[in-house]
Amino acid sequence: MSVLKQKILDRTVTLGVVGLGYVGLPLAVEKAKAGFHVIGFDVQPRKVDMVNQGHNYIGDVVDSDLKKIVEEGMLRATTDFASVASCDCVCIAVPTPLDEHQQPDISYVRSSAESIMPHMHRDMLIVLESTTYPGTTEEMLRPILEKSGLKCGVDFFLAFSPERVDPGNAIYKTKNTPKVVGGVTPECTDIAATLYEAVLEAPVHRVSSPAVAEMEKILENTYRNVNIGLINELAILCNRMGINIWEVVEAAKSKPYGFQAFYPGPGLGGHCIPLDPYYLSWKAREFGFHTSMIESSMIINDRMPEYCAQRAMGALNERKKAMNGAKVLVLGVAYKQDIDDYRESPALRVIESLRKLGAEVSYYDPYVESYRYQGHEEHRIPALDRAALENADLVMVTTAHTCVDYDFVAEHASLIFDTKNVMKNVKKRENIRVL
Repeated sequence: MSVLKQKILDRTVTLGVVGLGYVGLPLAVEKAKAGFHVIGFDVQPRKVDMVNQGHNYIGDVVDSDLKKIVEEGMLRATTDFASVASCDCVCIAVPTPLDEHQQPDISYVRSSAESIMPHMHRDMLIVLESTTYPGTTEEMLRPILEKSGLKCGVDFFLAFSPERVDPGNAIYKTKNTPKVVGGVTPECTDIAATLYEAVLEAPVHRVSSPAVAEMEKILENTYRNVNIGLINELAILCNRMGINIWEVVEAAKSKPYGFQAFYPGPGLGGHCIPLDPYYLSWKAREFGFHTSMIESSMIINDRMPEYCAQRAMGALNERKKAMNGAKVLVLGVAYKQDIDDYRESPALRVIESLRKLGAEVSYYDPYVESYRYQGHEEHRIPALDRAALENADLVMVTTAHTCVDYDFVAEHASLIFDTKNVMKNVKKRENIRVL
């Protein structure tokens, strides 16, 4: 048994986590709760200060858990990558966005690797968790790390283990979500899997290479993208045919096999599902291959915010009201229900489309007090009260937050366009239009 593997089993290793965001901070907390000393690295001093003060800023982290492990000395944070030298295992969990040309931006991964490399030592494990295209770990990360003079698979260990974070999920958290691990060598895989098995209360699935693990993550989110694209296209068709798509899906769900329900909406949001297919399409072109089905679903999903704005305009037209000059109140800017994360939220594009049509748009979101989009900062209205609802020509539901009183909304709004079907149980429906 290798020295590092034994130290993991004995819980005498020090673990590092690079990136203290929606993925990294929950991961660091779970590792510390499992009995490991953890050092968190981030380039944002504000995040580092908050962690060191025991102040939580991530919804899926329990405030008391963070405070306790910081006070016990099990977790500390720093902006100084020199502390990597005291770590035995380092996980990289930094953003992998798209650039302005919709191509992968792996600059944060590259920068993290370059910051780690000078402080590496023998018998060290590096794991990349950031979602990226197949080949990143071996083609980009490995050469940077080997500039340290250490050889992968001999002097240090390297693996990819995709993050599986679903913000706001009441059942599956970092602790109990199964993990996939693929190392550059069998020993790399074994040591990385041993680490996650020591931290998590979920199975660890081992695969033959980092590329398999990278593709697996892309498959997860492309699967959702394609199926949501299908249901969004059917929603557009069903509207033209006068058929309720939500009732269609509910009926299809009655089949006990061969069908998984997906639902339409104003578009895709979050850091994974809207972005990951672009990574795959970009990489596929290197092999002279075009992902036609995937790209078609991306086109459908990308046009949903504009389609919903057009539907809203149609709803106003029914009332002999023009969109130009209309007061529209948007309910929800988070990309999914009951969280404060608005990254890639389709609601922001809906608002943009409504304003291009001349609407006067305000918003209310119980979780998002303000947001910044395309250089402009927006603030929510003070309260979702009777006056706010009655003052709006149209109320548009774009996020299905469960804490909103939709019966109250339906009672006081003159016209509602519900893109999430959250008002399905409201009895009086004369003023409600559904996507």
